[in-house]
Amino acid sequence: MLSAVVKLCCGISYPHLRNMAGLQRTAMAVIGQEITHLQRWGRIQHHPRIPAGLKYNEPTLEDLNAVSVSSEGEDHLFYLHHGQEALRKALSMLEDKVGWKVEITESNGDVICSKMMPGAKKVFRLEAVLEASMEELYDLLFVRVEEMHEWNPSIQNIKVLKRVGPETIVTHEVSAETAGNLIGQRDFLSVRHSCKQKCRIYLGGAAVHLESFPPQPGYVRAEDGPTCIIIQALDEDPRKSRFTWLLNMDAKGWLPKSVVNQALPRAQLDFARHLRRRLAAGTTLG
Repeated sequence: MLSAVVKLCCGISYPHLRNMAGLQRTAMAVIGQEITHLQRWGRIQHHPRIPAGLKYNEPTLEDLNAVSVSSEGEDHLFYLHHGQEALRKALSMLEDKVGWKVEITESNGDVICSKMMPGAKKVFRLEAVLEASMEELYDLLFVRVEEMHEWNPSIQNIKVLKRVGPETIVTHEVSAETAGNLIGQRDFLSVRHSCKQKCRIYLGGAAVHLESFPPQPGYVRAEDGPTCIIIQALDEDPRKSRFTWLLNMDAKGWLPKSVVNQALPRAQLDFARHLRRRLAAGTTLG
């Protein structure tokens, strides 16, 4: 998530990406050219088991009308299924309680656990309680994702390249220049998907490959996902939310895994700190 929200361990400047208006026009053009390629390597053909507690439906007629039945319809359905698949896989990882080990416990109650996955890949889970409603957090982290750089210094820019109905977007994210980082600046091309329920909101995502939108020379493109955030209202106080974030990221490049695994959980805690500051600064809605 939102993957896309953990880039506090990244940083060297990337000047030619500062003109994001030009980037958006270029991106919209190349995504259209990518339809044939996406169809070639396939849309999602199967659906894994849905984790308990998530009642998840196939796209409705309303969803399909929202993305429009046009020459772009199959392209849009690919992104929709890609986002749904990422969310299902991420929730399955969280549902499996075996193998999690505590990495960091903070005095404010934030806890980060880790788990080794097949292929010697390590994922991280942040658990925190935030003084904000589910809708406030959904607004900040999904609806207004392009504004995230205003309160999260790890992000240089996030640009929504394509909106696929109300619940799915394709984004390009560029990490900011930060001092003392371990990983270095990265960019991310991702599909983000949301699912809202009465007492929970799910935000899932995963990297997407577009051959016509490659990273620039000398620039490392990392990959998120499958990853997700779960926002759940506290029973005792609906103005507060339990925040669960599965961070699953391949930083790419030459860095050893030990360095990446040291940086990522600290980045999660830094993100939570910046998010709390943003929430304390004022109401996010309206």
